[in-house]
Parts: sequence; structure tokens; C-alpha cells
Amino acid sequence: MLGFGLNPVHLAVLAFILFSPVCLGIRSFPGRDVAGGDYGYEGFFRFAEAPDYRNGEECPAKGHKGYVSSCDPSLVHVAMTLDSEYLRGSIAAVHSILRHSSCPENVFFHFIAAEFDPASPRVLTQLVRSTFPSLNFKVYIFREDTVINLISSSIRSALENPLNYARNYLGDILDPCVERVIYIDSDLVVVDDIRKLWNITLTESRVIGAPEYCHAVFEKYFTDEFWSDPDLPRVFDSRKPCYFNTGVMVMDLVRWREGNYRRKIENWMELQRRRRIYELGSLPPFLLVFAGNVEAIDHRWNQHGLGGDNVKGSCRPLHPGPVSLLHWSGKGKPWSRLDARKPCPVDHLWEPYDLYKPHRNHRLNHQQMLLSASSSTLVGYSNYFI
Repeated sequence: MLGFGLNPVHLAVLAFILFSPVCLGIRSFPGRDVAGGDYGYEGFFRFAEAPDYRNGEECPAKGHKGYVSSCDPSLVHVAMTLDSEYLRGSIAAVHSILRHSSCPENVFFHFIAAEFDPASPRVLTQLVRSTFPSLNFKVYIFREDTVINLISSSIRSALENPLNYARNYLGDILDPCVERVIYIDSDLVVVDDIRKLWNITLTESRVIGAPEYCHAVFEKYFTDEFWSDPDLPRVFDSRKPCYFNTGVMVMDLVRWREGNYRRKIENWMELQRRRRIYELGSLPPFLLVFAGNVEAIDHRWNQHGLGGDNVKGSCRPLHPGPVSLLHWSGKGKPWSRLDARKPCPVDHLWEPYDLYKPHRNHRLNHQQMLLSASSSTLVGYSNYFI
């Protein structure tokens, strides 16, 4: 069933995911379910507790036993957003990284949660902790009014979510001692050791690294209003711009902060509010600032577009070549299609990392959950205000 519609190459990828020795560390399988919380909708999030992934002897020693500081130099830093709508995808992404990491205890997650998420950042923190009891992570509250007045309408309403723009503020949000981070979207899974991506060198003072796609028609990401202007296209005069997907980026936060790149992106967003120079949400400002000056990372680290186009969410196959990261960018999300019993063939590659357990007759009073979350000690819970 899992291989339905997949060619031999894709079956090999699935076999690698399911049956390969995915981690050099030590794992145990508790085998019990952990209840999540009612997050304000009709649904009830309930996740199985993930296996306890542990380091092998070859891993670098952490600076502290027990509590792990985000300033520990042995850590691999991963940043992603955390919200009730995409929580199932976020949990699967974290699970995939831990499962394939050679040193899972040395991965530190930075989660950015919206201030007014229906589940509240405290409940989301509780859910992550109950699903991954030994995970090293910190949750930051992102105030939506930081960016709400800069966001313009897009071709799809989901692209207007303020959390889509949180990546612009990582240099401000994360602790100053965090000098490098891998930013990932919540609709992907990693099927390789994340340390390989972490160790990529950003040459010639480049600020970000990402897979580039120079065969894409770059002009389509901007409107005729942009290209017909006598001055605006000149931003690309000194570089050869290529499309890259901002859902997977290695970011040098020292260079980011020094270059005030947050402000450079905001300047383009302010112009967009006045003149409508693009249609596609948070991506074009990144292209305007960085396209043509990106460290080109192997395409295996972002097999993107698996969610289909941004309107219909049609099925798409894997791209040719090796795979280290599968990304369901686009409208169609694998959990939604699987639940609807209308999955695309590639959605079965996401399924092994899904820890969601549908509620049967189990219900938890919302207010009891909120009280429990607010009264418990939540390690790594921070506020972020501009």
C-alpha cells in the first residue's frame, strides 16, 4: 500500500527511511501514549511519546549535564515556528530530525510561537515537552503586531500568517550567543543527519545558504509593476539571481545582525504595501535581498513543492536525485490528505514520522488543560518583544 504509485527509485527512498540504521545513537521505545491539549478547535491533539533518542560515544560532549544552555558550542541549532494549525507537521519534523541524527542530544530547537495562537504558547510548550520529554528546546513568543502592518495580501491567505515572517527576526529573537541556525518550515521531514547540513560552509561572507533553482523563471516572482520600473530591477544588476525556497536555510546570525538584514527585508515589505511589486507572501523580500548571493546547497536538502501548487495543491512526484529532506511546500499538506483518505503517493513518505493519535472517546476539558499548563514549570519559555 505504501508503495502505491511510486516508481522503484521512490520505493528505495521509502525503504531507506523505514529500514535503514537511521541513527548512530541509542534509542529506547517507551510505547505509551501521551495526551495533548484541546487547542480551541473541535479537534483534540493527542500524540504518542517519541522514542528516547540518545547520543552515541562518538558525539561531542555537551558542556552541561541535565540543563542545556543554548550557548553550548557543541549544539546544532534548529529554528522553526510552532502553531496549532501546523503542530502535527512540526512534531513530525522534529521526530524526523531526531530519528536520523547521529547526535540527537546535541540538537537544540528554537520554536517561535504566536502571541495569540488559539492553543497559547504555554499549551504548545506543554505538548512538545510531553511528546519529547528529553528534548532540548526553547519557545519564544512572537508578537504579531511586530510585522502585521508590513504584511500585504497574497495569492493564498495562509501565506499572510504573521508567523511566516518570523524568520526575518531570528537575529533579534534568538539569544545573542547563537551565531548560526538552520531554519526549517513545519511541513517537511529530514531523512539524513542534520549535522551534515549544519557543517556546510558559507563562503565569501555569505549570510545564508540554501538550494538554488536557477532553471526557474525568476521574473514570475515579481509583478509587471516591478519589472517596468526604471530603477527597481537594478537591485539585481551586480548579481545573477536564482530562485531559492526560504523553507530551508542555513543562516549566519552574526553576519545577519551586523548587516541589519531584518531592516533591509522590511524596507521591501514597506514598498510592497505602496506599490504591489510581488504576489507571493514572505518569499519575494528574501529574493530581493539575497538572490544571487546565496551559498548554493545540494538540492537533496530541499525536495520542495511536494504539496503541489499554491492554489489546487495537486500531487507532485519527487525530483530526480538523492533525498535528504522532503518538503511539502504548496497548498497540499500530507496530514490533511492522509486524513481525507486522498493521499498523494509521496505523502506515505511523511507518514512514518507522524506521532498524532486520533482521539476516540478521550476528551480533556480545555480549561483544565490550560490550568495544568499554566501551573507547571515550562523550561525554556521566553518572551520576544521588539
